[in-house]
Amino acid sequence: MKINKVVLAYSGGLDTSVIIKWLKENYNCEVIAFYADIGQEEDIKAIQKKAIRTGASKFYNIDIKEEFVRDYVFPMLRANAVYEGAYLLGTSIARPLIAKKQIDVAEKEKADAVSHGATGKGNDQVRFELTYYALKPDIKVIAPWREWQFNSRQSLMDYAKRHNIPVTATKKKPYSTDKNLFHISYEGGILEDPWVEPPADMFTLTASPEKSPNKPLYINIKFKDGDPVAINGKKLSPSKLLKQLNDLAGRHGIGRVDIVENRFVGIKSRGVYETPGGTVLHIAHRAIESITMDREVMHLRDSLIPKYSELIYYGYWFSPERETLQGLIDKSQIGVTGTVRVKLYKGTCTVTGRKSSVSLYNPELATFESEKVYNQKDAEGFIKLNALRLKINSKSKIKK
Repeated sequence: MKINKVVLAYSGGLDTSVIIKWLKENYNCEVIAFYADIGQEEDIKAIQKKAIRTGASKFYNIDIKEEFVRDYVFPMLRANAVYEGAYLLGTSIARPLIAKKQIDVAEKEKADAVSHGATGKGNDQVRFELTYYALKPDIKVIAPWREWQFNSRQSLMDYAKRHNIPVTATKKKPYSTDKNLFHISYEGGILEDPWVEPPADMFTLTASPEKSPNKPLYINIKFKDGDPVAINGKKLSPSKLLKQLNDLAGRHGIGRVDIVENRFVGIKSRGVYETPGGTVLHIAHRAIESITMDREVMHLRDSLIPKYSELIYYGYWFSPERETLQGLIDKSQIGVTGTVRVKLYKGTCTVTGRKSSVSLYNPELATFESEKVYNQKDAEGFIKLNALRLKINSKSKIKK
C-alpha cells in the first residue's frame, strides 16, 4: 500500500511516539501529528516539541472541549446511557469526536491515510475506524499494532531507545490511563487481576471517600430540555459546568467505579474509572425526569438505554441507528426542565429535592390525606379489567 501522507492521532505517549518513527521507516511517508485537547490538562508545547523532534512534519492541536461536552457528552446523558449497569462511557464517547477531527485534518492536508495507536485487542481500534469509514469511506487506515513486530511495552521501549525517541514510560508503570473532561480510566498492569484492589494513590480526580469532608455539600443543578445549564443559579457553558462539577464531586469522593466489562472484540477486561461530575449529572437528570416525563415515554426510552449504550461502547456513534435513537430520545427530553438539589457526601450523591414549573407531579393526587380529585372507587373496575386475562388463564390451567 503506497502512502504519501498520513495523519496520526497523537497523544505523546510511548505508542504514538514510536508510531511516528515506525510509519516513516516502513511507509516512507510524511507524518502529521494530530492532538485533540478534550481536557487531558497536559503540556501541549512539550507534546508538540516531542512530535516534531520524533519526525512529524506538522503538529495540529485542536481544542474540542466545548464541542465534546455539548455535542457528545450531553446527548449521551440525555439518554441516561450506562454500559452493563455501571460504565458511564467516558472513553467510548470521546473516540468518535477525536476521529472526526482527525478526518477533518486529513481532508485539509489532502492526506491519503490516517493512523492510530489503539491495540488489536481493544475497543478503541473499532471506535476510531468505524468513524473514519463512516465519514470518509475511501480513507486508508494504518493500525500499527496489527502490523508491526512489537508485542510488548518493553519491545516498544527498546525501539524508542535505539532511535533516541524520548519516552517517559518504564517497565514498572503499573497501569495505563486515559483522561478527558468527562472521566479518567485505568486498566492493565496490576489491575489485570480482578481480585486486586486498586492502590489508594492511583486515583487523581476523586478524593478517597474516607478522607473526604465530614460536612455534606448541597448544590442545585438546573436543567432545560434535558441538559444541565446552571449550578447554584449560575449559568455556565457545558465544559465549564462539567469541570466545576468534577471539582465539587471529586472533592467528596464521588464517581469511582471498578468493573469487569465485555469488550466488543469478545474479551473480558477490568477497568477502573473516575467520573465525578458525570455521576452527579446522571443521578440529577433521572431525578428531574421523574417529575417531568410521561410514564410511558419514560418506560419506552428506558427500554432503549441498553441498546443506545451498546452502540456508543461499540463505536457506532455515526451510525443511522444511533442517530435515529437520538432523535427519539431528544424529543422525549422536551420539557425535562427544572432544578434538582443533591447532597454530596462521602462518595455518595443523594437527591434531596426536585422542582419544575412544568412538573407532572400533582400533590393533590399523590396525597394520602383527604382530597376530592381522585375517586378511589374507580380503581375497582380498573383492577378487574386488568385481572380479566389472569382469571381466564387460571381457569384454563385448572381444566388442563
